[in-house]
Amino acid sequence: MSARPQMDHEMAIILNELLEMGARVEDAIRLAIKSLKEKDSALARKIIDDDQIIDDLEDAIRDKCIKFMARQQPLAGDLRMTISILQMIRDMERIGDHCEDISKYTLRLENEHYIKELIDIPRMAEMAAKMVKDSLDSFVGKDLKLARRVWKSDEEVDEIFRNINDELLDLMAKDPAKVKQSVMFTFIAAHIERIADYATNICEETVFAIEGDFHMEQIEEV
Repeated sequence: MSARPQMDHEMAIILNELLEMGARVEDAIRLAIKSLKEKDSALARKIIDDDQIIDDLEDAIRDKCIKFMARQQPLAGDLRMTISILQMIRDMERIGDHCEDISKYTLRLENEHYIKELIDIPRMAEMAAKMVKDSLDSFVGKDLKLARRVWKSDEEVDEIFRNINDELLDLMAKDPAKVKQSVMFTFIAAHIERIADYATNICEETVFAIEGDFHMEQIEEV
């Protein structure tokens, strides 16, 4: 097999594993919040255990990327794409860690009556999960406009996070008995906010891989 087809073949394998890792991370976000909302301790424990699968995928993809660079000695766009993937898998591994942490809070809260109905936290998590999916789709599809939309949507996640934080601070001020849960839910919301931040990182890596620069603000909006 000549050099270019071989490079394309190896990169296709890497991209398929990247998407598999992304799908697992996306599921972990949604399932972590499902376990929290439904007080499903068994599901929370499964998410904690399954984080190892995400870690293993990171290791496997990193190994393939390093071997790809050693064998193929990629230049320009191919090199930028490989470097971006190495950063993306690190970000996704951290997203998996945040899902694990959320699940640990679920276990701590499993025998407690929630101080309020969970509405904004699941909505925020669903947005973050979609951001992760769309950010990877923008990378694989080389879709800069989609990357820009995902990057901009982080502002809405941040706004929801601020509203949740303000509401929980108000609950703590009015009722000291609600302090413990308020703090936990604030931390959970903070984990989701960080997940959305990692999705924007993936979008920035997409721009770098395609354009060779981080200039998200200059991409035409649609």
